Amino acid sequence: MSVSRRSVLALTAAGFAAPRLALAQGSNVMRFIPQIDLAFLDPHFTTAYVTRGHGHMVFDTLYGSDANFNPHPQMVAGHTIENDGKLWNLTLRPGLKWHDGEPVLAKDCVASIRRWARRDALGGALMERTDELSAPDDRTIRFVLKRPFPLLPAALGKVTSPMPAMMPERLANTDPFTQITEMIGSGPFRFVASERLAGSRNVYAKFDGYVPREDGPMEWNAGPKRVFFDRVEWTTIPDAATKVAALSQGEQDWWENPTHDLLPLLRRNRQIKIEITNPTGSVDMMRPNHVQPPFNNPAIRRAMLHAFSQTDFMQSIVGDDAAMFHVPHGVFCPNTPMASEAGLEPLKGTRDLAKVREMLKQAGYANEKVAILAAVDYAQFKAIGEVMADVMGRIGMNVDYVATDWGTMLSRRNNRGPVEQGGWSCFNTGWEGVDHMDPSNHYAIRGNGNDRAGWPGWAVSQKLEDLREAWFEAPTLAAQQEICRQIQVQCMEDVPSIPLGQYLQPVAYRSNVTGVQKGFPTFWNVRKS
Repeated sequence: MSVSRRSVLALTAAGFAAPRLALAQGSNVMRFIPQIDLAFLDPHFTTAYVTRGHGHMVFDTLYGSDANFNPHPQMVAGHTIENDGKLWNLTLRPGLKWHDGEPVLAKDCVASIRRWARRDALGGALMERTDELSAPDDRTIRFVLKRPFPLLPAALGKVTSPMPAMMPERLANTDPFTQITEMIGSGPFRFVASERLAGSRNVYAKFDGYVPREDGPMEWNAGPKRVFFDRVEWTTIPDAATKVAALSQGEQDWWENPTHDLLPLLRRNRQIKIEITNPTGSVDMMRPNHVQPPFNNPAIRRAMLHAFSQTDFMQSIVGDDAAMFHVPHGVFCPNTPMASEAGLEPLKGTRDLAKVREMLKQAGYANEKVAILAAVDYAQFKAIGEVMADVMGRIGMNVDYVATDWGTMLSRRNNRGPVEQGGWSCFNTGWEGVDHMDPSNHYAIRGNGNDRAGWPGWAVSQKLEDLREAWFEAPTLAAQQEICRQIQVQCMEDVPSIPLGQYLQPVAYRSNVTGVQKGFPTFWNVRKS
C-alpha cells in the first residue's frame, strides 16, 4: 500500500503539497478529502452534493434544519405569520455582511430566493403558491401567498440540494441556468479562489466578519456556526488506498466517504474513528433517458425493473453485511413515514433474465446502442455501473459502457440528443435518503421533463405531477401516505427512475477531531485537539 500511496501522490498531489505546507505553517488547518472533485461552484446550478457542501462553506441560508429536519432560524432573527397563513414577514438578523464587506440586505435575499427557486423542486412549489415576494425594507423579506404553505421555512432551510444559498443581488440576478463563478457569500468561510487547483485542491479561509447566531440545535445546517479553523483545505485524491494512507499517517484529517472494503483496515487504526453521521443513508438508482431510444419506450423501462437485483447492486458497494443495506427499496427513503412496499413486486424475487429478454423482444427493442454513463471516480457508482452493464449485456442489449469522471458525466447528461451525437441512454447516481423522504424535493419521480428545469432524463408524467400537487394539499399524515403509495405504484408504471437499493455510508476522521455533527460534513463547531 505504501508503494501505491507514493506513486499516486506523485501523480495527484504534485503542485499542491509544497504550497499547502508553506501556507499552513503556523495555521490552524482542517484537511479534508471530499467524495469527489468540486466541478461546479454555483450552489444553485447543480444537485451535486460536493457543490452543496461547498455552498454551505461560503453561503448561508435563511433557515437551517435539525436532525429531525425541522426548520430553525439561521440568517433570519424570526418571522411573523398573518392573514390565515398567507402573509409571512421574515426579519434578517442585524449585522450580517457579505464577504466583500457590504451589508446583507433583504433585496439580496429576494433575488436569491427567486434564482434558487427556478432550479429547485421545493422552491418551485413555494413560488407557485406565492403572489408577491418583496423587500419592503432592508431587513424584511415578505411573502404574500395565494394559499397557506407551512413548508416555507423548511424550503428556505433545506439540507438537500440545490441549497437555498443567499448571495448578493448582483450575483443572484444571473440567469439560474448560467453558472456564477464569483464566490461572494455571507457564510462562515471565504472561498480562496487564488489557491484553487481544479481536480486537486480547494481552499477556504475563516470569514472574520461572520457572526454566528447564539441559539438553535447544532445539527445539520442549523444552530450556531462557530469556526475554530483558520483554513479548511479540500484535497481531491482519486485512489482509495492513497486516501487510507493519508488519513492513517495524519496527512489528512477527515475522509467523507471511505469505501466499505477498506473499513476493516481503518478500524484497526486506533487514531481513526468511523461513524455514520447520516442515518438516512444513500439511495442509488438508474436514470433512463426518456427522450431517446431505447428508454423512450416505457415497456422497455418496465422490463428493466425485472432485470435488476437490488441485492446485487448493494453487495457490490458494501459487501455481504446485510445490516449495511436495505432492499427492497422503492422511491421513498426506507423506514421513513412515506415509505411503503406498494407496487414493488417487479423488484422482488429471483431474477429471470430469459423472461426479461422476451419482454424486450415483445417491447420492440431493436438492438439500439445503450450508452451507460458511469462516473468511475466514485467507487460506488463504478461498482453499480459494472453490475448494470453486465446485466444489460446478459439480457441482449447493445451496451456501450462509458467510463468517465463525475464532472464529465454531469456535463454530458445535459445533452438531449441521440447517442451518436454525444447523447446517452442512462446513468447511475445516488442521493442522500433525506432527499427522498417525501415528494417535495424528489427529482427522480418528477414528471416535468418538458420544463427547462426538468432533471436530466426528462421524464414526462402528468399523473405523477398531479399526485405531487395533491400531496402538498393533503390535510393529514394518513392522506399524505396514501398519496405516496399511489406515487410509488405510478412510478412502477412510468419508470421515471429505477431504484437500486439503500446503503449506509460512514465517514472516517482522526481521533483528535471533535465536534463532528450529524448530517453532511460541515466545518463549524469542529475542533482538533
